[in-house]
Amino acid sequence: MFGSTAWLTLATLIGLVAGFAREWLLIHVWGASLRSDAFLVAIFLPEAVRMALATGLFSSAALPLYQTRDALARSAWLSALSWRVMGVGLVLGCLLYVAAPVWVRVVGPGLSEEGRMLAGQSLQLLAWCVPGFLLHALLCIPLQAHARFILAGLGSLLFNLPPVIYLAVASADASPSGLALSCLLGSLLMPLVLIPAMRGMGWRPWQVKADRDCGSELLRRLGPLLISTLASQGLALLERMIASLLGEGAVTWLNFARKLINLPMVALMSLNQVLLGLMGGRSEQERLALLRRGVAMATLLTLPVAFGLVGAAEPLIQLLLPSQASGGVLAALLGWFGLTLLFAAWNALLARYAYAVGDTRLPLACELSGNALNVVFLLALPWLLGLKGIALAALLGVLLTGLLLMRKQRLLQAMDWKRQWGMGLAMPALALLIPLGIAPGWWQLGVTMVVSATLMLMMVVWLKPWRMA
Repeated sequence: MFGSTAWLTLATLIGLVAGFAREWLLIHVWGASLRSDAFLVAIFLPEAVRMALATGLFSSAALPLYQTRDALARSAWLSALSWRVMGVGLVLGCLLYVAAPVWVRVVGPGLSEEGRMLAGQSLQLLAWCVPGFLLHALLCIPLQAHARFILAGLGSLLFNLPPVIYLAVASADASPSGLALSCLLGSLLMPLVLIPAMRGMGWRPWQVKADRDCGSELLRRLGPLLISTLASQGLALLERMIASLLGEGAVTWLNFARKLINLPMVALMSLNQVLLGLMGGRSEQERLALLRRGVAMATLLTLPVAFGLVGAAEPLIQLLLPSQASGGVLAALLGWFGLTLLFAAWNALLARYAYAVGDTRLPLACELSGNALNVVFLLALPWLLGLKGIALAALLGVLLTGLLLMRKQRLLQAMDWKRQWGMGLAMPALALLIPLGIAPGWWQLGVTMVVSATLMLMMVVWLKPWRMA
């Protein structure tokens, strides 16, 4: 598990670093301005599709179906689905293109008329990224089944590399349409790079009559996962809508904080995919042992990061964006989002525990309950606390989802959740002592890094994630 997770993490981390570089360059070139807000509103829906696929929407449903077939049936299944997936992608692209002005008003209700015009023009170009995203997700299924995690994990890098190059080269001359076209180029590179490997695995997309029932079979598995993803993306949409009403630049700060949080989350996404593959076909006792190892590894990866984000958020922002004065808003937002890392990581693993036996409905019900609580607080807290109210609402929803996932799967006694959750809440709270005792700057950043590294070593000794329990 550790080796496969490490390789997939490395491949995906490079892509997420490129994505973070894209957001950093966007702020560096345009600042937290109307133009950056407009582009981030435009890219929200296409990016939501890409991130949903990257976090396992397609693989959680399709990978078990692929693995149950023999070599000949796998080739027919993959070839038959190719045209169906491309057709769905083109339909979604058309819907985004035609209704771009409407989508822009929904995602960014607080944008000015000029901002809506800029966002609409960008979305009409970005809409055609969706077919490439979907085809890439399909072609990654056989790669994951054959443990070729690095090639499958290069999608994010291929997508983000063209816009990073464009922003770095064009700099002050960069335009929203030019940036959108570079993103479109990245979406085309994603599946194109996989085609040589697919040919070697028997991919024959012209065999459109093979395995006729593959589409309906996949949809039955995909339905609950799709509803879950729509609920999650609906929350992200509501967050962005509320941020657009909190003033100019709020959307940019919210998006930047989310991107920064996604960097440590990459290892968790990799761990989820590897754990799902290992659990397939195992007994309940074996799956529970794998789950305990996965949870220990997730805690090891996230708790030191959460501690670091709370303890050194302000000097970190000063280091990354020295010319952008955020008045501490972004630092506070990062600290609160850091608290959700551990609990969100647990929830993803607990959901995979159910997916491994084909149960996609139970995690959906638990997640919808947590999302409902999130929405309740999301409609109230931001108006009282500003942007950090968005992060606090997310934390409360994640906590409820985790409790329900353990309770419904009868894991409350099997998992050491009280001690790990206690540490997850206590350690970031203790990290607040660092900014209270040390002035923002290099000393605060250095002390936080040393303490976080020490905490990680202590967690390794305590949790021993390599040990079968």
